[in-house]
Amino acid sequence: MKSRSTISQKEVEQIINGSIVCHIGMIDKEGLPYVIPFNFAYKDGRLFIHSAPEGKKIDAWEHNPKVCVAFSTDYEMRIQNEKVACSYSMKYRSVLIHGEVLDIPNFDDKIEILNFVMEKYAGKSDFTYSKPAVENVKVMEIKINRVEGRVYGY
Repeated sequence: MKSRSTISQKEVEQIINGSIVCHIGMIDKEGLPYVIPFNFAYKDGRLFIHSAPEGKKIDAWEHNPKVCVAFSTDYEMRIQNEKVACSYSMKYRSVLIHGEVLDIPNFDDKIEILNFVMEKYAGKSDFTYSKPAVENVKVMEIKINRVEGRVYGY
């Protein structure tokens, strides 16, 4: 059974790019944990997200920009003995990124990053955007400080 806390950069990128969404953990203004899913783009070793320009997450990041981002893929039940409950486990691949949220205010940079996101989900990146739509979306980069990965059962 392969279980590793250290995985290669190639495996990290495969897990991140193979994930449908990421879950971002943060601390809200009251000091409580807050975790929500995001669409994202991971391009050239950089992680990008977008959201509405206001809300609980924006308030949290203005108070404390540090985040932990979770990616996971390839879930599969593993059973050693069907009659023994403790022999059931879940195979998976996961990555955690620890970092800080950085706002991307530049209009052209926002379009470039939104195209990265569209490429991930739509398979193409040649889109047009209205000026109000771009001005009314918050685009951010997660400045990556540390990466952890684990593969269990593969």
